[in-house]
Amino acid sequence: MNDILTIADLKARAKRRVPKMFFDYADSGAYTEGTYRANEDDFQKVKLRQRVLVDMTNRSLESEMIGQKVSMPVALAPTGLTGMQHADGEMLAAQAAEEFGVPFTLSTMSICSIEDIASVTTKPFWFQLYVMQDRDFVINLIERAKAAKCSALVLTLDLQILGQRHKDIRNGLSAPPKFTPKHIWQMATRPLWCMQMLGTKRRSFGNIVGHAKSVTDLTSLSVWTSEQFDPQLSWKDVAWIKERWGGKLILKGILDEEDARMAVSTGADAIIVSNHGGRQLDGAPSSISMLPRIVDAVGGNIEVHLDGGIRSGQDVLKALCYGAKGTYIGRPFLYGLGAGGKAGVTRALEIIRKELDITMALCGERDVRNLSRRNLHQ
Repeated sequence: MNDILTIADLKARAKRRVPKMFFDYADSGAYTEGTYRANEDDFQKVKLRQRVLVDMTNRSLESEMIGQKVSMPVALAPTGLTGMQHADGEMLAAQAAEEFGVPFTLSTMSICSIEDIASVTTKPFWFQLYVMQDRDFVINLIERAKAAKCSALVLTLDLQILGQRHKDIRNGLSAPPKFTPKHIWQMATRPLWCMQMLGTKRRSFGNIVGHAKSVTDLTSLSVWTSEQFDPQLSWKDVAWIKERWGGKLILKGILDEEDARMAVSTGADAIIVSNHGGRQLDGAPSSISMLPRIVDAVGGNIEVHLDGGIRSGQDVLKALCYGAKGTYIGRPFLYGLGAGGKAGVTRALEIIRKELDITMALCGERDVRNLSRRNLHQ
């Protein structure tokens, strides 16, 4: 993959290799996709402060996220249907992340199960939880994550109801895919993807099928998921989950200062400034535009991370300058996975690490932990 120099290069290759319905699932937002675009575009408005004639030797990108040492302050975000970008996708991404020294977060809506990830990794990974109306199922998920020795629970707050994504409806998205003429054509024109998928048994939602009541196949799964996201989810449920979990808790989906202060009062270990990648409330502000306001609002009382719009190491640096202690990449690693499996995920991380390192040096810094707003041109 020596000819792959940017995340955009990985995206272009993934688009050629992954069936349209699954590529579009990763590469889409709600309604007009305005917030999805703003997540990326607003990073470009943040300008860096160039410094010269400073010692650039002995640089370090090592840091910590919720007390866990990381080779750089970047984690793989929880993403649904990852195993449809590439066969056994979550397992491959988790292995790549572990070897690179960054956290991997498994989604509730993954193709590979919690147990699948535990079977191919040697270090603890993180698990992202959606709260369903079936609380027995939620308890079971938490207990399974504990049994797999997950070191953090990432609770998603912004999906009580599902934002509409037009591309998914038009594509007739499902996992496994339906065998309509359109879908058969999409798969037939991606023979390598088909061969890889034929070589795995993991083609449905591994954390749900066989675990949720009455969910035994795709038909029952479809009915179950359409009814299970809980519109009554509230702050009191966070306390219930925190008590059940008992470990490190991260709250994902904070985009408002008042909500951030509420999150502090829960005793969670970190919050993730996020708008769900522009996939929920279209018209919401970008994550990076809200980050400094939320950092100021919590006043150091909780660790703040950022998710959404990162496409380069420069974007990571900008988030760190605004006060984030960690960042997440979703689409960049999905593009890598679609482009080249485990090697593609590693390549995405390499690209971001190199860009972060060089940009940090040119800003006159040698330690990623020393970045601050003084490194921005304001």
